[in-house]
Order: sequence, then C-alpha cells, then structure tokens
Amino acid sequence: MKKQPAPTPHPELTRREFITRVGGAAAVLAAAGGIGATLWRREHHVPGFEERPGLVLPSYAVERPTGAPTLAIAHGADTAKVVAAAIGELGGIEQFIRPGDVVLLKPNSGFDRPAISGATTHPEMLRAVAQLVLAAGAARVIVADNPINSPAGAFIKNGLRAVADELGLRIILPDPNAFVPIQVNGRTLRQWPFFERAFRRVDKVIGLAPCKDHNACEASMTMKNWYGLLGGRRDQFHQSIHEVIADFALMIKPTLVILDGMRVMVRNGPTGGRPSDLKPMNMVIAGTDMVAVDACGTARMLGRDLARIDYLALASERGLGNMDWKSGNWREAQT
Repeated sequence: MKKQPAPTPHPELTRREFITRVGGAAAVLAAAGGIGATLWRREHHVPGFEERPGLVLPSYAVERPTGAPTLAIAHGADTAKVVAAAIGELGGIEQFIRPGDVVLLKPNSGFDRPAISGATTHPEMLRAVAQLVLAAGAARVIVADNPINSPAGAFIKNGLRAVADELGLRIILPDPNAFVPIQVNGRTLRQWPFFERAFRRVDKVIGLAPCKDHNACEASMTMKNWYGLLGGRRDQFHQSIHEVIADFALMIKPTLVILDGMRVMVRNGPTGGRPSDLKPMNMVIAGTDMVAVDACGTARMLGRDLARIDYLALASERGLGNMDWKSGNWREAQT
C-alpha cells in the first residue's frame, strides 16, 4: 500500500496567540452587549464588526513517525476491542495523547433520541475512546456538542451523560455566551459563531461520529460532525450543505477522527426511527485524514458511490484530504 507523508502542523496560530485571540474576541462580544450566538445574523448586524478578524483554531494534529498509517479499519462485535484495534493499527493511542493533555471529545449528540436509534454517537463508543484517552494519561477529558434539541436533554436521552458521569468526563453545554466568531475563509463558511468555550485550554481534539444516511447531504460522518460546533442560524447552511461540510476540513485540524459503523443508519437519516433503518456492520474506521475516513465509510459502510458525496470531492480538490483512500497508507484488522 502506498505511503503518505506524516501530517504537518497547521501554522496559523501558536497556542498563546490562540488564547490571546479568544480572549480578545470574547471581550468584543461582551462589549457588544451580550449578543452572543445571534451576532452574525443579518437582522442583528453590528456595523464594522465583520472587519475584525475572528478566531482561527490552531492545529490539533500531532507529529507522527514517517510512514505511519493515516487510516485504519477494524472489525468485531465488541466496541471497545474494535476501537482499540483501529487505533492500535494507527500506532496506538500514545501516538496521539500525552500524559497531562486536556482532550476534547466531540460526539454527535444532535438529537434527544435513545442510543438504539443510531441517530447520535453511541455511549459505548464514547466509553471506549474515553477509557483509552484516560489510560494514556490525559489530565482531563471534555465532551461537547451543540444539539438541535435541548442540549441537557439530548445528552441524557442518548446516554452520553451517563457515561460522562461514570468516567468523570466534563460535559460542556452551549449557551449564548459560549460562542465567538470563527474566521474560516472557506468558500461558503466565512465568519460564524463557534462553540469556543469547549476549546479553552484544550490540547487535543477527537471527533466521534456515527455513520448514517442524511437527507440533505447523502451521508453524515466525521466531517459533518463538526457542524455541531456552530451556533446562530446554522440551518440556513442546508442550502449549500456540501460546500459548508468541505469548509469544515479547513476550519478544524483534529488530532484524530473515529467513524462508528457498529450499526449503520442506512436510510431515513439523520434521525431514522425504525429498527429496519439500521444495519449491523461491526466496523470502526479511525484516521487522521477526515476526507479519507469519510470516503472509506461511504464505500465500506454505506455501500455508496463516492461520486454521490459532493463534499468529499470539494475537499479533496482543495487539498484538504485524500478522497482516494485506497491509495493512501491504511491498515485493516479483525478482533
């Protein structure tokens, strides 16, 4: 299998510059009278504000050995073992997490649906990843998302709150003061309210996404998962959803992404509602290239033509990832 070079750190900001800019942006919002997450709606225009630069996230990617795999697939019936096998094929959790790290886990907690529905990140996926991260010596593990339904209720109903309480993870819920404008300069996503509070003093970021059908963009996977970090009237992005999802690969450079295909919602996504919407796959894909992971998930989990997922081509054409995942350095394991 062809090797890919190790990812290089994202150069935009040092961590000190990041904290300084976050503080400055938060102060501007406070001075604007607490408009918060609605600041960038057209009907709440603040003259001159859009000329000020917004937050630019630092890269959360890590330097890895030359020739290290960028994608790994693992199979089996036990979620914890499958997750451990996938990350093990990438080189082990120790390649990504160092003792003392503050780690943000970003699940899909968008709906107040039970875990059995497959509409959100399964609690056993959160448990498996959090236990690995804690075993690697993380000082603190944060869990955050901005659900469509009531945030507190969604985390309870989908079972993620119970796992967080059991393992001592800190859940950060959104409120209007949790958001500052982020500067993306994407083709569609330019400046927008962003769930900044979840990122304060964070060293590593891991995305945990269920693989599922989606009525607006064909497939909801690891790239679409970052949609949950936006505030404001984000529903308006559905009209250009593929362009926005491609922009997410520009907005954030995570440490690792993990795609859950233990049970895949193959129809009626993103919420499903019937047992027949789900298909057991007993598969997890982990990697450092979101575009490759989602392309692999499209083919191996959803069984769909990559040409149907426009955001993969858009991101790949811009050099934000490798849509041709088979040409990369990948591994596969059975548990």
